[in-house]
Amino acid sequence: MSQLQRNISSLEVAQMVLREHNEVLKDIRRIISQLGEGILPQSYFIESTYKNSQNKEFPCYLITKNGCELYGTRMTGEKGTQFAVKYIDRFNEMEQQLQQPKVLSEKEQLMAAMKLTIEAAEDVEALKNEVVEVKENVQVLFDTMRIDGRQEFAIKSQGKAKVMEALGGYNSPAYNALSRKVFAKLWGDFKRHFVLPRSTDLPKARFDEAVKYIAIWRPDTSMAMEIDSYNNQTHLKLVQ
Repeated sequence: MSQLQRNISSLEVAQMVLREHNEVLKDIRRIISQLGEGILPQSYFIESTYKNSQNKEFPCYLITKNGCELYGTRMTGEKGTQFAVKYIDRFNEMEQQLQQPKVLSEKEQLMAAMKLTIEAAEDVEALKNEVVEVKENVQVLFDTMRIDGRQEFAIKSQGKAKVMEALGGYNSPAYNALSRKVFAKLWGDFKRHFVLPRSTDLPKARFDEAVKYIAIWRPDTSMAMEIDSYNNQTHLKLVQ
């Protein structure tokens, strides 16, 4: 029950006790002034305002059930009894209204259904936006994440195999003379292509591209001629 539903207005009390509203206000203010220290007036009387038929604002009080009981102690005899019956019935009426389920009209039902539909659509849209944002964040993270140890080992192994192929094998004369140079050439070209300070800084998202790059890599013409020269010179010496 809301604060307003737990109270009745001093205007309504004035009607119950057949007195002018100003007189009821005076009574309430007098009671408040007589409350002892440590007692909160708001437990009984809550200052408020109302507007009359000319839309002018005037003071009033919202009176709790305890406030009505306290106000009723100022009246004796038949008047006090009649007031007690009226305010008790009024509060019981409010309690019953709150306990009864509200029956909505067709228009209210339609408006409620539309509101639920709109809220559901807004929730779905918000969820879609969150999913898109998560996907974007995951993609950014994936794009910036460096290759893991397994991928690094695979690239290094592929690079070594490619250098062996270019030199003519592990036992080739060119391997003994040029292996360091060719290795340096391969990884230098690799870092320049992918714009990396170190080959191991390769982003995980470009791993497949790196595998393809190494697969089609070849020494440049000058280096290829140098490799060929070492291997052919040794071959000629063996023939002679």
